[in-house]
Amino acid sequence: MHPYRSHTCGQLRACDVSSPVRLSGWIHRKRDHGQLLFIDLRDHYGITQVVVDTRSPAFSLLTHVKQESVVTVTGKVHQRSAATLNKGLETGEIELHVIDAKVLSESDVLPILVHNDQDFPEDLRLRYRFLDLRREKMHRNIVLRSQVIASLRQRMMAQGFLEYQTPILGAASPEGARDFLVPSRLHPGRFYALPQAPQQFKQLLMVAGFDRYFQIAPCFRDEDARADRSPGEFYQLDFEMSFATQEDIFATIEPVLHGVFTEFSGSRSVAPLPFLRIPFEEAMLKYGTDKPDLRNPLHIADVTEAYRNSKLYIFARAIEEGATVRAIPALGAAIQPRGWFDRLNAWAKDQGVGGLGYIVFEHGKAGGPLVKHLDSDRLNQIRAITGIKDGDVVFFICDKPDKAAFFAGRVRTRLCDELGLLEKDVFRFCWITDFPLYERDPGSGIIRFSHNPFSMPRGGIEALNSQDPLTIKALQYDLVCNGVELSSGAIRNHQPDIMYRAFEIAGYSRADVEAHFGGILRAFRFGAPPHGGAAPGVDRIVMLLAGALTVREVIPFPLNQQAQDLLMEAPVAVRPEQLRVLRIRTET
Repeated sequence: MHPYRSHTCGQLRACDVSSPVRLSGWIHRKRDHGQLLFIDLRDHYGITQVVVDTRSPAFSLLTHVKQESVVTVTGKVHQRSAATLNKGLETGEIELHVIDAKVLSESDVLPILVHNDQDFPEDLRLRYRFLDLRREKMHRNIVLRSQVIASLRQRMMAQGFLEYQTPILGAASPEGARDFLVPSRLHPGRFYALPQAPQQFKQLLMVAGFDRYFQIAPCFRDEDARADRSPGEFYQLDFEMSFATQEDIFATIEPVLHGVFTEFSGSRSVAPLPFLRIPFEEAMLKYGTDKPDLRNPLHIADVTEAYRNSKLYIFARAIEEGATVRAIPALGAAIQPRGWFDRLNAWAKDQGVGGLGYIVFEHGKAGGPLVKHLDSDRLNQIRAITGIKDGDVVFFICDKPDKAAFFAGRVRTRLCDELGLLEKDVFRFCWITDFPLYERDPGSGIIRFSHNPFSMPRGGIEALNSQDPLTIKALQYDLVCNGVELSSGAIRNHQPDIMYRAFEIAGYSRADVEAHFGGILRAFRFGAPPHGGAAPGVDRIVMLLAGALTVREVIPFPLNQQAQDLLMEAPVAVRPEQLRVLRIRTET
């Protein structure tokens, strides 16, 4: 018999009764019944109940060994009685009666418990991540991550994509988030940058003629933590296609993601193909965000004209000065008590907004604090635009367009939560398209790129030369699922003249472009195919499928929110001689 195990702890069944067996694993739980000691023995594959009685020489040894110690037990498989069957375990029909046992590694007293889902402070969980990962939910999440990545690979290869690796040490980028810099020993005073994404390299692969590339790519960005992004590093399904339109990109990646979500969704449903397409401007109007959660049934509407020149002078004056009025419906909210409206109004004021005006439509009449300022024609106009019915309430935000859209989106989310309207157990996808190529910096007033500077402008060079930059749309798109941005992508700008002009509008000289993007520009001069792609985030995909609240729950060894590795105690100070070799001095 093998020195450690003849079977795993998730393998034994009723057909193994009377078989001699050896198992190794961690002591998950112990229950001392006096003459009998029951142990749940756990390994990667499952749990088997182990029984030791006082006649066994192993009884004393196993009685005193602590939970989470690693042991090997040898014995015979017995059928459990009908009264003791455990249908919650795959091995619940049997138990192992121990003849011999050996302790392979004894555990100290545990800083966090493994055998239950009790909450512990995140810093403690990350410091003892190896224990945290033994817990059933965390173990399941990491296994799911591996299975999702394997499924993504298989589905991409089935569509003719080949996996290529791109460099980790590259050049810093003037666009995007802050780079992680790596000093060069051979070139003092110069630095590599870890890739924020394999953007330029995957485009160069298209120029080199590889046609369909993908990679489960590590990316590095020196940015603050968010629930849907771990600080420092993340992984994405990076892919690129030659001779592809925007619709080709959608048609390629939609079945991959739909298939993965269907495969791992369990009892949850997945919205059918094709995914909904929503232009950016429509998304900002209807949902107040470019990451809409389509499980929320509430749609925002623009009712500015209903308030223009009305007797609600605070709105009417603001409209004349360029403000807009957004209406957010609250379905079925007419039954709510006055205190509910007061709490929402107080919440709005806490967010820095003057308050939330509202109208209640009930029993064929309109009520609420704004009604006295509006005649019947204006009320009917509001009802027609918003589509609300008797028993509904509509709230209003009046502000400059960007601020009104943003806060209306927050109100929409708040109302959905308050009224319990969020659709359950479903994954709803949408593409957000037609992003603006440029935006105006609110502080300096300078025109800058809105998102990806490598995106092809709609209309090409003609649009760049003839249109107001703020009206130019990019062939750029985001994929959103349940309010989480899963992917950004674009049809790329592959023509040098268009690239020079696009960057010139954003304030970059020809010399700047050549200094920062000389490699890819040089490649484009030797015949570049039209190409595009996207990069769905692996961490976020697994987070959604696992039902986790943050990506840290689906990453084996994440940094904390202060970008620290509490387990390995990184970042660390380095020895002075290491800095001398790199010709670096630190401030003291």
